[in-house]
Amino acid sequence: MTFVLDASVSLLWLVPQTNPSGADYAAEILTALKDSQAVVPSLLALEIANVLAKLESKGVVTEADSQHYIAILGCLNILVDQATATYALSDTLNLARRYKLSAYDASYLELSLRTGMPLATLDTSLAKAATTAGVEIFGTY
Repeated sequence: MTFVLDASVSLLWLVPQTNPSGADYAAEILTALKDSQAVVPSLLALEIANVLAKLESKGVVTEADSQHYIAILGCLNILVDQATATYALSDTLNLARRYKLSAYDASYLELSLRTGMPLATLDTSLAKAATTAGVEIFGTY
């Protein structure tokens, strides 16, 4: 099965202690990637880079930890959606407005709606918006 992967899930593979209640769900999604493919908006790399820089500056992880995590991401079956920017100032913006989401979070919702794929997320606001919009949440959280 193919699904949209939110950064809130993938970042727990590096720092599960930041959301202990979501760690099992994140592990389930990682396991699912053995037989599935995840699709992500093209902004995912920037979102992850931002969080990694913050975690490193706070001493939560080291640069070596981040590099190891980046290497793991590179080995996973994750496809980057090249059309993210095309929808940013139209559908994504409208979803951000309608559901009071950041444009970043709305990009995951837009991708799920456009492709008909379920969404793997630990972001409660995004999950609520997705459910309201008729998007299935991937896995069991």
